Amino acid sequence: MDNSLPTDIVEAVARARDSDPRELDFVLADHVDLDALEQLAEHPESTWTFTFELPDHSVTVTSAGAILVDGQAENDSSAV
Repeated sequence: MDNSLPTDIVEAVARARDSDPRELDFVLADHVDLDALEQLAEHPESTWTFTFELPDHSVTVTSAGAILVDGQAENDSSAV
């Protein structure tokens, strides 16, 4: 993850929808506490998983840096 975690999540959802991140029809902050996400990302030495719902998608973020959209990692054709 080179960007902030919220940016990485928006980009992952956009890829899952095969669209541009600027064209998404939701605001991430309306669905999840962005400060909480950033605080989790600051603890990579801990093992954690955070799942939340967006319109039409379930998103899971892990301490290992994985972002799963509807159970799929980027470039992964099988469910996790």
